[in-house]
Formats: sequence, C-alpha cells, structure tokens
Amino acid sequence: MEYSVQKLDKSKVEIAISIEKEEWKNYIQEAYNKNKHRFAIEGFRKGKVPFSILVKRYGEEFFYEDALDIAVNKTYSEILEKEKLDVVSRPELDVNAIDAEGLKVVIGVAVYPEFEVAQYTGLNLKKVEGKVKKAEIDAEIAREQEGNCRWIDVTDRAVKEGDQINFDYSGAIDGVKFEGGTAEKQNLTIGSKQFIPGFEDQLIGKEIGKECAVNVTFPADYHAADLAGKEAVFTCLIHEIKYKELPALDDEFAKDLGYDTLAEYKKEVKARLQKKADQDATNQENEALLSTIVDATEIDIPDCMIEDEIDRYIANMKQNMAQYGLKFEDYLKYLNTTEDAIRNERKDATVRELKIGMVIEAIVKKENLVPTKEDFEAELKKQADEQSLTVEEYTKNLDERAYNYMMTRLMDEKLIAYLRENNTFAAAKKSAKKEEAAE
Repeated sequence: MEYSVQKLDKSKVEIAISIEKEEWKNYIQEAYNKNKHRFAIEGFRKGKVPFSILVKRYGEEFFYEDALDIAVNKTYSEILEKEKLDVVSRPELDVNAIDAEGLKVVIGVAVYPEFEVAQYTGLNLKKVEGKVKKAEIDAEIAREQEGNCRWIDVTDRAVKEGDQINFDYSGAIDGVKFEGGTAEKQNLTIGSKQFIPGFEDQLIGKEIGKECAVNVTFPADYHAADLAGKEAVFTCLIHEIKYKELPALDDEFAKDLGYDTLAEYKKEVKARLQKKADQDATNQENEALLSTIVDATEIDIPDCMIEDEIDRYIANMKQNMAQYGLKFEDYLKYLNTTEDAIRNERKDATVRELKIGMVIEAIVKKENLVPTKEDFEAELKKQADEQSLTVEEYTKNLDERAYNYMMTRLMDEKLIAYLRENNTFAAAKKSAKKEEAAE
C-alpha cells in the first residue's frame, strides 16, 4: 500500500490510497473467505464453493465491492493512527480505479483544526473598577421597602395610579365574547402594564360597585392571532381598591430587618452591593482577557463541526419545548420563521463558542491545568459542608452529569487563576486635570 495525505482549506484532508495488484488479490481472497458461507452452486455444498469456480462463473469483479470495504477500512484506520489525524467528520470515498491491477481511492475527511494559541501571558489589560452609586443603594433599600409595604383598603374614593384593585372583567368583540377574555376577582396594580395598552388607564377614576366599559384595541403583534389588531370592549366591575403604604425609613424599619440602626442597615447594603460590583468587575476582566486571546487566535473550523453543534442546539430546543408540551413547528409559525433561518442566525455565535472552547482546551492541555484528585475531593467536601452533609451522603445522589459539570467548573477556575496570575490588569492613568478634580 502507498498513500499520501494532502491538507486542504477548512481543516480538510485528502488521503490518496494506492493498492497494487498482489495486495489487492489478498483483499479479494479475504472478501471470498468472509462471504463463502453464503455461496451455493449446484454440485457443491453451501459454503464449499471453490474461489476459482465463483470467479469462472461470475468474474473476479463479483468480489470487488466487499474487497473495497475491507481494504479501505483497514488502510484508512492504519493511516489515521500513523499520521495522528483527529477526524471530526464522516469520510467521503471517491474510487478512481478498481480492476484486476489494483485499487486507487481518495478519501476526503475533516480533521480537528491545527492552530497555535495567540499570546496568553504577559498581556496588559485595563482594570475594571467595581463602583456602587448612591442611586443603586437607594434603589435596593426602596425594593426592601416595597417588600415590606402594606395594602390599605380604600372605600371613600375612586381608583388612582398605583392602586391595587380586585375586579371582574368580560371582553367582547362586536358583541361576541372571546376565549380568555373573561375573569372574576382578579387583582391588578394600576400602572403595572400587565394588561394591553390603554386598559389600566381607563380604570383610573372608576368607583367600587359601579360597572364600567373599557375600550381597547389589541396590538397588531398580539400573541393570539385571532385577536391581533381588533377592537374590544371589556365590561368591568371593581370590588376592592387598596393603596400601598410604605414603612418609614427609620431605625424601627432597620430593626425589623435585624439591624440596630438605619445607618447600620445602609452600611450593610452598600457592602453587599460593593461585593457584587467587585465580582462583576472581575468577571468583566476575565471575559476581556479571554476575548483578547481568542480574537488573536486564528482557527480554521471545519463546516461539519459548526453544523453538528447547530444540530445539537436545535435538538435541545425541540427537547425543551417537548417537555412543556410545545411543538417546534408551532414555535416556528408563531415567530414567522424557519429552521434554516434559525440555523443561519445561530452560525456566528456557534463559531465563537467553538473557538473559545478550542482555545481553552489548548491552554489547559499545554499548561496542564486539569484538576487533580485532591482538587476534586476538596470541592466535594466543600459542597457537602455547605449542605451539612458528609461526603458520602452528598455524593450518593450525584450522577455522571453532575460530576462532569463539577470537573469542568474546577478546570475553568484553574484556567482563570492561571491567566490572572500571568497577565496584568492596570488602572488607566488619570490626567493632571482629573487628579486635581479628584483631590
């Protein structure tokens, strides 16, 4: 056997294989031995028909197809191993010659891309400062106020913006009620925009116990196609009106939350938000660092790898929808799109994700950042301790997927730690004017 390997674009290779006459005859004989139990000719027991008799009756070409399969499977595997080719697609076979003189074939196949990771140490990147604004602290405290508010019944006035009402409604189009348009004793906060535009505004000024009509037009892009763009009249009856009473921002409010004073509570809120801001800043730095390395790395990703990844993405979509009783075909109709359109929209993101994965894998392999047994055991103990369990109790219900997820996370942590140790994040230098202003 003689062969040659030619590298093409998009990480494809062509393997040309030439098998000469004598070796080819051996493969033909092997094809006969493999299938002789199937042959039956008058005068011979089944499986005992001599090779020469079969050749005389049918010609040597009778064995070519099976001999081709045997020869290609054997030589192809040997070449992959010898040349260390990491195949990522099905081989495509092109037979150039097959006759008594031998066999010549060309096998086209995509392989895992060969590439060099761009510089990933000694980089200088901009430091991200985790800043917390006073408005964020105030907003967090306001959310806590909202969570501790009281709703007070109103009996002596009409509905105002911000009130919560309990009411009945019944909708009709051209005097005919429609499915989903009727309900009783529903709660609605006026101004929450839970209902279609214009509905809540028309309830302002309405009183308890007095029936009223609300005229609206369903949006043109409304999710129910039979209602989209149509005018409707809702007959409404308000049963209750309540207004929101927020707790006063004082020491008593702080004490209800477990703090001695309002100042102490505000200090804790600021510290909590600062911690989150610092973590967000670190995450931004990590993303910027990895993006810098990935953007500078050139990888010729085979089309088959991209398509396979998109296939998995579509399959996951269908599986997730099926769990909720939804059909992928209905989803496409609702969005007025096609599977091909989704595949095209997904392509750039898929290429990016594959490239990031390849760069990470290459650095992990080169720097030996695979988690050790000790790393894994320490993580198991940490997770078990957080749930007040022994390691044996914690691991009892872990499946292979959970173990793989944990291993991947540990590897990512080791990678990020290595990259942060070997690169620099520096704050941007302030100009003289900015320094004076800061002082």
